[in-house]
Amino acid sequence: MKASVVKGAVLAAVACLALSLAGCAAKGDAAPKKLYIFNWTYYTPDAVIKAFEKEYKVQVVYDTFASNEEMFAKIKAGGSSYDLTFPSGDYVSIMIKEGLLEPIDRSKLKNFDKLDPAVLAKCSFDPGNKYSVPYYMGAAGIAVNKTKVANYEKSWSIFGRKDLKGKMIMLDDMREVMGDALSHLGYSVNTLDPAQLAAAQKLIDKEWKPNLLKFDAEAFAKNFAAGEAWVVQGYAENIFAEYDAAKKSEVDFFIPAEGGPMYIDSMVVLKGSKNLDLALKFIDFIHRPEQYAAFVDAFGFPASVNVAARALKKGESLYKVEDLAKCETKDDLGAGLEKYNEIWQEIRVGL
Repeated sequence: MKASVVKGAVLAAVACLALSLAGCAAKGDAAPKKLYIFNWTYYTPDAVIKAFEKEYKVQVVYDTFASNEEMFAKIKAGGSSYDLTFPSGDYVSIMIKEGLLEPIDRSKLKNFDKLDPAVLAKCSFDPGNKYSVPYYMGAAGIAVNKTKVANYEKSWSIFGRKDLKGKMIMLDDMREVMGDALSHLGYSVNTLDPAQLAAAQKLIDKEWKPNLLKFDAEAFAKNFAAGEAWVVQGYAENIFAEYDAAKKSEVDFFIPAEGGPMYIDSMVVLKGSKNLDLALKFIDFIHRPEQYAAFVDAFGFPASVNVAARALKKGESLYKVEDLAKCETKDDLGAGLEKYNEIWQEIRVGL
């Protein structure tokens, strides 16, 4: 071989090696894949997110919302890059009808058999769970600061106490507050009976609303922790996340005896997700018994959805699955929802 040919071959080899090394470097330095999640505030522990990121070498981008209405409006408006969100049952139904969800490939969910059949049977919003996988079943309740309030009944009627005027908050959530009033009156949280809805509106307007500091679905827990409110309707995880852990015994959280609205929040994959397979991996990861136990322990939840996780729970729960016995899931009311909207707008005037 001539010297010039050898030199050319060496240069070519060096060039190829350089390109190869550059390719390896680029591959090694490549940013991890991202999974975009839109979830309720205080609803997935950082430890569970980090464990998923570590195992699958991905980055989770996690945004939050305070109500189903807020979540739905943002998704419906389009333009978001979210892969997964966590709607309550009635909104799962709405989103299915709106064509906003991808079907769930059950063959990729190894842990689906860990779910409680009794919970799956309640998923009338998505028969057969074709588009959704239950995440958590629970209910909003009432938190009372026992250092400020004594001799109270564990009932929604507490909001009718005039001696607590200006020291109570209810959620800025139409289905929750109206559902509370309907349950207190002995009616279904899904009723469309005009007389029953009128009775619930009268109860809220005349007996509860005059005593409230405000309706608030975002800052109620902070207001309670700061002592600005002594009685709040809300979610246990929010309340105890804000309250001084050393003073936790000051708080009595309960699900009222007459029941109320109950939610089954589910994991759904949004239509057009660019990370469909990764989204399904996340759903399956959540329902690994050890991860689900870590999730519910982090917030003091009962393991309401995942049966296998119940034996792995280490901490006490802030309420029990049995406390939900008289609660009722919120249905998709279809066109009837407009009547609720009309009543709620009338209730909200002036507060």
